[in-house]
Amino acid sequence: MRSENVRKEKISFIGTGVMGSSIIKHLLNASYEVTVFTRTKKKAEPLVALGAKWADNVAEAIQDADIIFTMIGMPSDVEEVYLSNQGIFANGRPSQIVVDMTTSSPELAIAIAEKAASLQMNSLDAPVSGGDIGARNGTLSIMCGGQKELFEKVLPILSVFGKQIVYQGQAGAGQHAKMCNQITVAGNMIGACEAIAYAMKSGLDPDTMLQSVTSGAANSFSLSDLGPRIINENYEPGFYVKHFVKDLNIALQETERLNLKLPGLQLARDMYTELLAKGYGENGTQVLIKKYIE
Repeated sequence: MRSENVRKEKISFIGTGVMGSSIIKHLLNASYEVTVFTRTKKKAEPLVALGAKWADNVAEAIQDADIIFTMIGMPSDVEEVYLSNQGIFANGRPSQIVVDMTTSSPELAIAIAEKAASLQMNSLDAPVSGGDIGARNGTLSIMCGGQKELFEKVLPILSVFGKQIVYQGQAGAGQHAKMCNQITVAGNMIGACEAIAYAMKSGLDPDTMLQSVTSGAANSFSLSDLGPRIINENYEPGFYVKHFVKDLNIALQETERLNLKLPGLQLARDMYTELLAKGYGENGTQVLIKKYIE
């Protein structure tokens, strides 16, 4: 345990969405000083009320930070936050640590690590899995890529909001592991929705069906955690469709680069792309059930 007279790292957190907000709350509860910035200030107001400091821009947010976390939407957002003239690298200083928790491309993670090293900064790619529930409960799975020594240094902070925190390898490895996660989730979501649609059509009570199926070999997060939401027609996002389409597109780009064909991944991407085109981008991934019951 840390001695109480040892100064805790000052944290900057950029991005206060569904996941980021819960993570920041855990950090505040652990008595870390956290400065936040997001494009829409209103989203951060509940966090400021809990003790977070607000910054008007990235440069202000990272000014005094020892560790800078980012958890934003798209790879283009990551590029802007890190690589623009108003971004982290243009306004950071040597010895600062950057930890990108956005699900992004492995190539971008490597580029960020190389740029950080050139500025005598340090970088980890650390995407997460577990959805809104995992973030709220502090039980996220965190997949890390970068220098092993840096991972070990940041591990105590990651442990504040993560449960399964695994070092995957050098820069980009965390993002590759997250692609494996998203490929699995894509298949599980199709299976969960098809099982529930079958239950409904066959005359079973879906809730009763879940009691049996989630207790056996077929169980998954998609079935046990999102299955009840599907049955209750609750499509609020634990993870947005628009972000899932982004992730599946990244995974497919990587499979092309690796000369690997994954037809299940292709099918899931196409199904979610259709939902996105129909206006379901702000809904959670469980809205896939609409492909079967409408």
